[in-house]
Order: sequence, then C-alpha cells, then structure tokens
Amino acid sequence: MAYFKKVLIANRGEIARRIIRTCDKLGIETVAVYSEADAESLHVSEAAEAVCIGPAQAKKSYLNIEKVIQAAKETNADAIHPGYGFLSENPEFVKRCEEENIVFIGPSAETIGLMGSKLESRIQMQKAGVPVVPGTDQSIDSIEEAIKIAGELGFPLMLKASAGGGGIGMQLVHNQEELAKVFDKTRQMANSYFNDGTVFLEKWISQPRHIEVQVVADSHGNVMHLYERECSIQRRNQKVIEESPSPYLDEELRMQLLEAAVRGVKQIGYTNVGTMEFIFDEHKNFYFLEMNTRLQVEHPVTEEITGLDLVELQLKIAAKEALSFKQEEISKTGHAIECRLYAEDPVTFFPSPGVITKLELHEDTRYDFGFQSGSKVTPFYDPMIGKIIVHGISREQAIEKMQKTLEGMEVQGIKTNLPLLEQIMKNDQFKRGNYTTQFITQNTELLKN
Repeated sequence: MAYFKKVLIANRGEIARRIIRTCDKLGIETVAVYSEADAESLHVSEAAEAVCIGPAQAKKSYLNIEKVIQAAKETNADAIHPGYGFLSENPEFVKRCEEENIVFIGPSAETIGLMGSKLESRIQMQKAGVPVVPGTDQSIDSIEEAIKIAGELGFPLMLKASAGGGGIGMQLVHNQEELAKVFDKTRQMANSYFNDGTVFLEKWISQPRHIEVQVVADSHGNVMHLYERECSIQRRNQKVIEESPSPYLDEELRMQLLEAAVRGVKQIGYTNVGTMEFIFDEHKNFYFLEMNTRLQVEHPVTEEITGLDLVELQLKIAAKEALSFKQEEISKTGHAIECRLYAEDPVTFFPSPGVITKLELHEDTRYDFGFQSGSKVTPFYDPMIGKIIVHGISREQAIEKMQKTLEGMEVQGIKTNLPLLEQIMKNDQFKRGNYTTQFITQNTELLKN
C-alpha cells in the first residue's frame, strides 16, 4: 500500500538514500532536492526526480524553506520527509507545509517548538514525573541572578542555551569567576545560532552515560518504546558509536527508563517517531536531557534489534494509520552496534574534505552511506560519510563482527576516523561496557593515525 503518492526528501546524503530505500519498497515516488555542490550525489541519481534548490551554502539551499516548498509544489509531492538536521526540527517549516497542504512527515509544529526549548521541556517532563537534572526552570537574565542561583545550586554547573543543540551553547563553569566570564558570551552565542538568547543553569554530572529511548506514537493514542540506545562514545559532544541494548542497564533499571520515556511522550501529546535522551550519573540515577522530535542518525541499531523499519513507521503515522502492533509484541533480539565514519582527522577531529579515491567495504554488513569511490566530500556540510551497522546474537559477537568489518574497509583520498573506530573496538574498557561520555578524552592512546 502506498501511503503517499510522492514524497519529497528535504535532505541529502545517506539519510536521503535511506528514506528513498523505504519509499521504493512501498511503491512511493521520491523527489530529491540538492544544492549545486551535490549535483553528482548518489541521492540525486537514486530518486525518481531531483530539483536543484540553490548554491552550496546550506542557508541558500537545504535551509531555505521557500525553495524546498517550491520544489514540492513543482513536482506535486504530497508529503515531505525532513530526515534529520537542516529543517527537521523547524516549526516554521512545518507551518509552511500545512499552509501548502503538504503533509510533514513528523510531529506538529507546536510539539517541535515545545520540545525545542530545553526549559519548557524540563517543565513538561516534571509534570509527567520524569526526573530532570537539578537546575533552574526559568530564564536567567543577568549575571547577578546567575551568581545568586549558582550559590544555591553549588558548582560545578552547566550554563545552557535553552534552544541549543549539538553541544552549541553549553559551558561548564567551576566557580563564580568562570561563570562571569562566559555568561554574556553564551547568551550572545545562543542568540546568534538559535535566535534565542535564553540561558539556564543545571548541575554538572561529571562522568555521565548518555542513553536514549526510541519512542513511537500514532494519532490514535498508541504510545510505545522501541528500547534504548547507548550513545556515550562521543567526541566534542557528538556521538561516534551507538549500540543497543545498553550494556549499562539491568532489566529493572531498563524498565524504569523505558516507562519514564513513555510517560514523557504522553505528557506532550507527541505523534510520530522520536527520541527521549537521558543522562545517568555514577549512582545510576537517570535524568531527562532533551527530546529529538525526528529520526535519529543512530536509528539503524533500533531497526536491527527490533526488525522494524522506522521510516516506514513514520510514513504510516503521517498517513494517520494506527500502529499495527502493541507494546508487548515488540521484542529485542541480539545486539547491534553502529559506527559513524567521518571525513576527519582521527586525532584533531578537523574535517578532511576531498575526493574519496577508493572506498572498499566489507561484505555482509549494513552500510548507510552517502558516498562511494569517486565521490567528493565537500566542506559545506557535516563530514559524516556514513554509518556502519552490525548485528550479533550477543554483544561480544557484535563487537567481533564490527572489528572484522572495520579491518576489511579501506578509504583512500581523504583522512577519516576509521583508525579511531578500530582502536575503540579493540579497547578492553569498551569491551567491558565500562565507559562514559569522557571515554575518548580519557583514553588519548586511541587517537592515532
């Protein structure tokens, strides 16, 4: 059954190809949009139609709401899938889709706006009985106010932009002097990046685990979890390796986490696929961090352990269909690991754009890639080449499979983080599942060319 006749994909690279794959399976025509820099990209050739929407700069192409809407109208697309990043969590884009009678494959503008505010989302989660990190529930408008509140909470603290994301607009402060130095700068950064200078304070959790819950909810009142993903292997507050199930959770703690996530989703009346993100402290207390109101980069590990196609679920929900399964019918099987391959120096993490002269992949592995041999990685967008995903009957087998997969890969022409990924898979601490978000920082021997 075709839920829509034609879907425009307001994205690029591997996620655009991923969406095209499911649409093709369901008999839905696809429209790719692309910038001038992406004219030769794989997603352009794989879609049924393709429309150039502007120059290389994202603000003039992939972030240009009117250009995307115009492309959808010109091609008679009846729905738009935003993928992740770019316009995927932009309430104004959702409103423009509604005005043009184009279905946005995702939640409502109101829900996106609500959860886009870290302050408002804190308030909503507390109403649902979901734990949040101790901190403030209102905007802090002056350094004097910030110092007073900091004295009550106690250092160290995180100064956060309410509208922030991806590590932008976050500052760790250990005392009043540090807070005074970064307060105005953080507000200015938040205003510049997110057009919202609202900031607040939270207690700093020094050795956190970052674990998120995949959730799905339809317009018929069905709300479910699809288990958790462990996302603590990070560099510069950006995820590098994800796995599911988390090696950190026992079944009792897992159920507490999953139930809390579902309560939070019900509280805000959410529909479509989304992710509830949590952090755990050293005592295994968990706290709500934020909600991503879209598909996640790491969604394949959930697909591997549940057997579900999350893009297909998104399409069904957007078409107002009820989910065809119940919570008790969703089971997790085995263990899945995803590694993100970036075009970057494996030591400094600086981007490494250029032409991939050779890309040799290991057989029998899932690759969600946006590039192939001969492809050019431009400096205009995120440097992720793609994702490598393996599944095993156990975590040990999954790690072994990933090791062999990475060893069997070859990338020439540009620098990548492949050596870092290989080192992590061999690391005893990682194999024991004993790691936090500080893992890479604390294991500098991993940073080798």
